[in-house]
Amino acid sequence: MKATELERKKFDKALDDILDLFNNLEDDVPIIEFSEEVMEQIQLAKKKYGDDTVNEKINTVVREMLSWLDLDDIDLNDGETEEEKNDE
Repeated sequence: MKATELERKKFDKALDDILDLFNNLEDDVPIIEFSEEVMEQIQLAKKKYGDDTVNEKINTVVREMLSWLDLDDIDLNDGETEEEKNDE
């Protein structure tokens, strides 16, 4: 591929920017870590009933379970509870 010196410099800069972005990516950490057994069961259920149905069922169960917990004093932005803020 023929390129002028200016084009080569632009390409080098763009490549450096892409590599910099790649190197600064954060790891994708799952919110919930299922056991291997549960993951296998989810895969089987999705194969049999479809992704949408299984995702809906799991969300329904998790939403119901979380409704049992008192989460009103938690702020996702700082992770500090209202009680901890009041103690300061």
